[in-house]
This record gives sequence, C-alpha cells and structure tokens, in this order.
Amino acid sequence: MIGYLIRRVPTALVVLFIASLLIFSILRLIPGGPEAALAGSDASPADLAAIRHDLGLDRPFFVQYLSWLGAMVTFDFGRSYLIGGDIGDLVSFGAANTLTLALSGLVVAIALALALSLSVVIFDNRFTKVVTTTINAVAIAVPTFVIGTLLILVFGLKLRWLPAGGTPPNGISDSPQITAQYLILPALTLGLPAGALLARFLTETLQTELRQPYAVTARSLGISRRAIVLRHVLRNALPPALTALGLAIGGLLGGSILVESIFGWPGLGLLTEEGIFNRDYPLVQVLILLSVTVFVVLQLATDILHAWLDPRIRLAGK
Repeated sequence: MIGYLIRRVPTALVVLFIASLLIFSILRLIPGGPEAALAGSDASPADLAAIRHDLGLDRPFFVQYLSWLGAMVTFDFGRSYLIGGDIGDLVSFGAANTLTLALSGLVVAIALALALSLSVVIFDNRFTKVVTTTINAVAIAVPTFVIGTLLILVFGLKLRWLPAGGTPPNGISDSPQITAQYLILPALTLGLPAGALLARFLTETLQTELRQPYAVTARSLGISRRAIVLRHVLRNALPPALTALGLAIGGLLGGSILVESIFGWPGLGLLTEEGIFNRDYPLVQVLILLSVTVFVVLQLATDILHAWLDPRIRLAGK
C-alpha cells in the first residue's frame, strides 16, 4: 500500500502545480483588472498605474506567481481587493455552508442510486425498469436550474411546505430541524442528477457481478436473487463504484455554485460569482485553486480506498 501511495501522490502534486500555474495565468489574460474596479471609470492612466504598483501587479509575471504560490503553501491567502476582509475568513464561512449543502446532496444522491439500482437488479421486471429508467432520464436530462425552480414554485410558493431559499435566521448550526427544512429543496436539486448518474453506473456493475460464476452457482442452489444481491453482489460491486462516487462528489461541489445562486445559499459558489464579477483576483485565485485541490484530493482518496479494497489495483503497477 505504501508503494501505491508513493506512485500516486507525486502525480497529484504535479497536477496541482500545473493547475495553479494555469489559474494564475488565465486570470491575467482576462480584459480589465482590479485596478479599474478600484479606481472607477474616471481614473487616469497615472491613477491606474499607481494602484497596480501598490497591488504588486507591475512586477514580472513569474515573480508574482512564485510569491503567490509561496503564500498559498503557507496558507497566507491575503486580503480581498474589493469585497473586503481576510480571504481565509471569507472562505471559511462559505466553505461551511457549501460543505453542508454538498453533504446533504451526497446523501440524496447515494440514497437515490441505491434505491434505483437495487430495485432494477432485485426485482428484474419490465415495470421496475421502465420506472427507474424514466426517473434516471428526467433527473439527468432536466437542467439543474429547472429542477430548482420547479421545486421552489411547487413546495416553496404553491404549497408553502418548505422555505423557498436562504438560510436559517440564526445560522445552520442553531437548530437541526430548521436547518433541515432549508436544506431539503437545494439538496434535492443538487443530488438528483448525481444520484441518477451513480444509479446507472451501479446498476451496470451489479448486473455484471450477477453474471459471475459465484452468483450463477448460488442461484442454481436455490438462493433467492434478493439474498445474492444484498449479501454478495453489492459488496463486490461497491469498490468499482467508489471511483464514480469520487467524481460525483466533485460534481456536487461544482454544481453547488448554481444551486447556491438559485436558492440564495451563501456558500463558496456565491462568493466565487461575486469575486469574478468584481475582478477580485486574490479571492478568485484562492477559490478556484481550492476547488481543484479538493477535487484532486477526493480523487486520490477514492483511488486509495479502491486499492485498499481491491489488491489487484495496488499490485497492477508493480
């Protein structure tokens, strides 16, 4: 297992280094800059040059990059140009809300994936296949903003069963019951597409395992299909599904940007949108690099867990 880690960790570090260079470079290619937003539309070229000098934007590109990279390694995120405040504090507040939303969406996705895939494999009849295929198709094909808007119209405005948006008045940690009410609609909006994709992958993996000799033998001995699936097939199908789960988690974190905008949930998505709109380079750079880092770490953790569950994976590179 140590050898597998030694092979995988350097690759992850190289990916993060390349990503940091691309993030720093691409943002510098966008027309305009923070000096224009700070100085206003009537600023003279001399005023813009003075602001660029104060911000250190007139230094050579690689000097700026190495200085920024060193600050990121030491967790010195700096201050926001335009939104104001310490970037670490802004990210911490937004990350708590985004993580809460993403975990809630993950619970919805896993529950939906298990319900759909196990129903198809265990019952194995035309009606179940038609129902699960329809749910899968609708969840994947309908855009997230349409799902969110429909949920708000039906359950938030028409029936008034749940809040149409926002966060609990006293914070998400004040009352679990109130927080759950605010989370249900955005979590469903975020988790439905991911759950449908996971269900497709898990269904295919379960059906492949059912065709293996051990499952065929167990069936010939008179063991029920339900018992075979729940006791043996599901356990063997989970390791390959972990890779898809890691990608789904990354998708949930990325999809939370749109969901937060729909429901007014003050997480990293809304913070990223505000930073991009205001051309707040330090804030946007940190947020994008944080997103890439989380995705790489999640993928690495999934691969390690997969290798731990399946020795063939960690022995393949030897």
